[in-house]
Amino acid sequence: MPPRPGPPPRQVPRRKILVRRLIASGALLVALVIVAITLLGRHGGTTQPTTTAIVAPKPFRIIFPEGFTRAQMAVRVRDVAKIARKKSEKKVLLAETTYTKATRKAKVSCFGKKVQTNLEGFLFPATYDFLATTTSKQLAADQLAAFCQNWKKVSLAYARSKKLTPYDVLTIASMVEKEAEAPSERPLIAAVIYNRLKAQMPLGIDSTLRYGLHIAPTQSILESQLQNPTPYNTRLHTGLPPTPIANPGLASIQAAAKPAKVDYLYFVRKPDHKHHFFTASSSAFQQYECAHGYGC
Repeated sequence: MPPRPGPPPRQVPRRKILVRRLIASGALLVALVIVAITLLGRHGGTTQPTTTAIVAPKPFRIIFPEGFTRAQMAVRVRDVAKIARKKSEKKVLLAETTYTKATRKAKVSCFGKKVQTNLEGFLFPATYDFLATTTSKQLAADQLAAFCQNWKKVSLAYARSKKLTPYDVLTIASMVEKEAEAPSERPLIAAVIYNRLKAQMPLGIDSTLRYGLHIAPTQSILESQLQNPTPYNTRLHTGLPPTPIANPGLASIQAAAKPAKVDYLYFVRKPDHKHHFFTASSSAFQQYECAHGYGC
């Protein structure tokens, strides 16, 4: 006989199924919360990655005017470093003594393999940024790099045709920088120097004597100083002084490399204390000096 059919399967109400699912979801949620709390405890209470914003330190600024000497630059370093220390309330590595040492001698890449034992003239005058951690050696290296960048812009063809060396040009440029107040007169002053060198006349430029004897621009040159035998006394000695007397800018270097084509041999400052009277005549020069109170 075929088996008798049993009772129909028991139907579970939908409401109970929903309740069971909710209970299972709740249990899973509790398990996840427990795991999360465990991980939070292991990682210091946060699952968000921490980020640190890196703020670049604000640089300080130092300005070296055209015509500053190495000694003046060292004083400027001292003064600016003092201000930087006060503003930042931190130790600043730049200092007058270390800058003086760093600028005593170095190899200037655009001047051959020889080590320059006197960096006067090579410390390019410009504006430089520095940090509290910048060393004097790094600042000096920046100045030498700036010098070479600008030196490459200068043509030495004319100077070489006059038997002048690159160092001669730099020395002439330093005198032009110290003597010229009006930019248009730079090539004219350079021409006077070229013409006097050719004529084997003493250059007679007082700024070289001031440099050699450390005479301030505000002080008068004494008669005894005019007779001082220092090699920087271009009233007594013919030829160029032994070194540059300042650190010239690009315009003065270019004027020294290619002066104006004039026959001037003399120049004297005009009463406005900015421009000069130029002439090739000795008598005209003396007459102008007498007329303007320079002595007869």
